[in-house]
Amino acid sequence: MAWRFENVRSRVGSYLAVAVGPGIEGGVVEGNGQRAFWLPYVEVPDIDAATEEASRLGASVLLAPREGPAGWRAVVAAQDSGPVAFWLPKR
Repeated sequence: MAWRFENVRSRVGSYLAVAVGPGIEGGVVEGNGQRAFWLPYVEVPDIDAATEEASRLGASVLLAPREGPAGWRAVVAAQDSGPVAFWLPKR
């Protein structure tokens, strides 16, 4: 499978969606930070339950579950690791 790219526009900006193969997708967003930033996304069946479980296990909730144009996401981080986003796409 060849890589596919698509410009996606939303009310808050745009990003470049990248499809690498079955089940392997990503996006590139330009930020205004001082360094590169990677945020892995993990698809979950229940965004609220996944966020609550991460919090119960000691992770900090950096972004509470919220709806966007393509689905719901939340961002959590354990004390000794980088952030991870939970993702539940709209079907």
